[in-house]
Amino acid sequence: MAKEKTEVSEKRIVVLEGDGIGLEVVREGVRFLKAIQDRLPFRLKFDRFPIGGRCLRKEGLPILPQTIESCQDSDAVLLGAVGDPRFDDNPPHLRPEKALLDLRASLGTYCNLRPAKIYPALYPASSLKNELVAGMDLLVVRELTGGIYFGQPSLRQNGPEGRSALDTMIYSEMEVARIARWAFRMAGARRGKVTSVDKANVLKSSQLWREVVGEIAEEFPEVALEHMLVDNCAMQLTRRPTQFDVILTGNMFGDILSDEASAITGSIGLLPSASLGDGAPLYEPVHGSAPDIAGQDKANPIAMIGAIAMMFQFTFGLPELARDIEKSIEVTLEKGFHTPDLALPGGQLVTTEEMTDRILEGL
Repeated sequence: MAKEKTEVSEKRIVVLEGDGIGLEVVREGVRFLKAIQDRLPFRLKFDRFPIGGRCLRKEGLPILPQTIESCQDSDAVLLGAVGDPRFDDNPPHLRPEKALLDLRASLGTYCNLRPAKIYPALYPASSLKNELVAGMDLLVVRELTGGIYFGQPSLRQNGPEGRSALDTMIYSEMEVARIARWAFRMAGARRGKVTSVDKANVLKSSQLWREVVGEIAEEFPEVALEHMLVDNCAMQLTRRPTQFDVILTGNMFGDILSDEASAITGSIGLLPSASLGDGAPLYEPVHGSAPDIAGQDKANPIAMIGAIAMMFQFTFGLPELARDIEKSIEVTLEKGFHTPDLALPGGQLVTTEEMTDRILEGL
């Protein structure tokens, strides 16, 4: 009697290629996923859409409504960097970066996870001394859909005293509580410490933030909580980054601090991120579009491949595969393979495509 064929499920990934090196790292990300298809318990289906500057040039908008709808109906979104200096003088609603704000808001991805760790092989590439960075492994949990980037009113105007501008920093109790719970859960699975970063000595919104985070901490007695002002945190990151486990903070502070942390690891081209929340999850590198090296096969694909590892961990329930990918990245770097952003004495310089190949070989 013939056995019935087991139907294999399908996971749909929307691919947003972005601008500059976003095109290149997304290309490598999709190639990486296709190369490991046989290791997956489901089939992958890809749908591609332009976003950012490419979409502006083609459609006159940074992102189309149908693209957002397709993302909302997907299992995950894989995003390349956006940004094009040709649109720097555009009004805010017609700049490439507006696509990211619209996408995050429409997907409800209020929780941004940005891990920053340094690989031993890259100690010499860090901006800090080896003894300061050895063992650095932190996670920035950034609130992503509130705060000053989304607060209203936000405007520029002309008055009797000349030009003026206004941005509104606003957080609700609910917004703070839900991101705080993410941070405490993540810390509970790591080393059990949350550093909540604010500016409570000046800002009313930060005073509410500190108060609510303290209340949520009572739900997680196994996790230690410390509060730190953002200026002190910026200093401590460069003074002793190994003191941090999970950094919990708002949208603007998280944007700044996570980029600072990336410089300590050796290259911003190493850092992935996951944006999670109520809708489809969004995975992307934290680096920009780097138009100065676009199209030259110099871009570092590690951040994108790391984002794929996060996708397997947080969305597709394959933590072992995620660990295998992360281990392969580490081993590849230990063998001395570097893209130009990481070029170290004694290493072997490789292209974007060759770096992906080396990591695949490690699997």
